[in-house]
Amino acid sequence: MPKFLLSLVLICATTFVWAQDSQQEKLEQRKAQIQQEIRDNEKMLQSVRKKEKSAVNEYLIQANKIKLKEKLINTTAKQEKLISNDMYINQVQVNKLKKELKVLKEDYAEMILKSYKSRSEQSRAMFILSSESFLQAYKRAQYLKQYTNFRKNQGLEIQLKTAQLVDFNAKLDGQRQAKKKIIVENQKEKVTLEAEKKEQQKLVNSLKKDKNKIAADIRSKQSESKRIDKQIDRLIREAIAEANRKAAAERAKANPGSSEAKAPVSSSKIVLTPEDKILAADFKANRGRLPWPVEKGFISLGYGDQPHPLHPSITVHNSGVEITTEDGASARAVFAGEVSKVIVLSPVNKAVVIQHGDFFTVYQNLSSVSVSQGDKVTIKQNIGRVRTSGDTGKTIIKFLILQNTSNNNPEGWLQSR
Repeated sequence: MPKFLLSLVLICATTFVWAQDSQQEKLEQRKAQIQQEIRDNEKMLQSVRKKEKSAVNEYLIQANKIKLKEKLINTTAKQEKLISNDMYINQVQVNKLKKELKVLKEDYAEMILKSYKSRSEQSRAMFILSSESFLQAYKRAQYLKQYTNFRKNQGLEIQLKTAQLVDFNAKLDGQRQAKKKIIVENQKEKVTLEAEKKEQQKLVNSLKKDKNKIAADIRSKQSESKRIDKQIDRLIREAIAEANRKAAAERAKANPGSSEAKAPVSSSKIVLTPEDKILAADFKANRGRLPWPVEKGFISLGYGDQPHPLHPSITVHNSGVEITTEDGASARAVFAGEVSKVIVLSPVNKAVVIQHGDFFTVYQNLSSVSVSQGDKVTIKQNIGRVRTSGDTGKTIIKFLILQNTSNNNPEGWLQSR
């Protein structure tokens, strides 16, 4: 029973250590991803500073960089905690092995001593020959054989546990070094975070001087955004009505006298074909796993009604999400579908609407478009280039997801970063 319990404890400990290693690997991957995002943000920040056109945009990028720094500090803190837990488990194993080795060595020494006292072949022969019966002699011979094997196995077990002890001590030394490195790294990130926050505060103070001008600019852009939203809504309704008219014409051709063929055409809800139903179901099944519409970037303005990041007293509305990316970035389809519309919002601002069953994705603020209405597109296919504003230096794509004419929050659909 004790051996069974010991085996069970060892199996549980091994499983726990494996789980710790797996979690540590995931944290290391997450840390590398955050560090890459920080480098991308720094690149965008340097680009904006070089152009010196938008302190507001610099503030937004700086704010996201601070958020990423805080995530990095939290991730390294989790790593430190995991290493500490792992070190505790390994230290328990070291203490246990030391105790077991001590007992084994004492037993082995006692056994060697007894063996030395009765080492002569004559005494062993006499031990067997003095038996009262053949059965007793056989049992004594077997005992001597088992005794010799047991002594040999004890020696091997001592060697094995000594090797295990060396391995655990080496692992502990490595973990101590790794923990020390992470602590230093975390302290360094905390210092740079404080410097970033001070720099951000300087930006905020400088922007307060132009508060009225910035507030007027925000309201102007909100009016422009509402106008574009209405235009996109109208065009999507037209696309729905057009698709429904085609479907109704096909039904009328197949069943000339049916009442279904004569039903009024809806412009708010698309009538799905069997193929469209499959596409819509696939799109819906990928909620939370869709790739981003740009390779690099961060959400600088979220979905819905919210206070402006610089002027909380001003409420801004966003029908999708705004993603700040790098200059020259390409827009890409987040899922397979068909280009429903290519919209020219202004001479320098275009949008692409892609249909996925009864879902629509909209890619807005493109300087150029590389697809046409009716084209079939695949996931991550390049559909155009994101426009960099000549006034602000910002490179932002506005991304929307609609089911029929109802807006959805894209953040819930995209892969987490």
